[in-house]
Amino acid sequence: MTETISLKTARRIALAAQGFGRTRPATPGRSHVRDLVRKLGVVQIDSVNVVTRTHYLPGFSRLGDYPREALEAEAWGPKRSLFEYWGHEASLMPMELQPLFRWRMQRAQEGAMWTGIARFGRERRDYIDGVLAEIERRGPVTGGDFASGPRGQPGWWEWSDGKRALEWLFWAGMITTRTRNGFERVYDLTERALPARIIDLPTPDEPDAQRELVRIAARALGVATEAD
Repeated sequence: MTETISLKTARRIALAAQGFGRTRPATPGRSHVRDLVRKLGVVQIDSVNVVTRTHYLPGFSRLGDYPREALEAEAWGPKRSLFEYWGHEASLMPMELQPLFRWRMQRAQEGAMWTGIARFGRERRDYIDGVLAEIERRGPVTGGDFASGPRGQPGWWEWSDGKRALEWLFWAGMITTRTRNGFERVYDLTERALPARIIDLPTPDEPDAQRELVRIAARALGVATEAD
């Protein structure tokens, strides 16, 4: 049976699902940011900086004048609740969702990622393995620690081979963002960067993980099409 709703109702459902229309907290802090990201499911990270960097804006539109440090602590602090990976784009997501993306990490290891990075992975796997071994030996690193070497073609943001290796390892889930220096990622082995309680969670089958991700997306969107 098909049920029809009005455009006005659809808009109200979508806005409510996205956390609009709620009473704003008098003193928004980390717990409010944490709850907001759980409700949204994902917050896109972006270097675009007009009023402020894009990932801070959802909090302002829903919580009011909240401290940006609250998001930074939840995302990159020592007791964080969020992790970085490819959601819709480069994104912050609740830490407990990490197992739902392991199928995507496995696919990335098999070459399902940006074409240029996938090609680099096929051609320079020994080099990538060496970068991974260096991280295991040294601990947290930045792209600047591997900045020497040939640069990519235009459209690759002039990435060095070291940066491309880090991106391949990030896609593959072997390393992740431990914290950030300003906007620069600090990478470490995933098993060192994430809490043991997350690492030890069972890995769901790919269909089960995808169904749960669809459920989370549907809840966050409120109203959506199949294409969404």
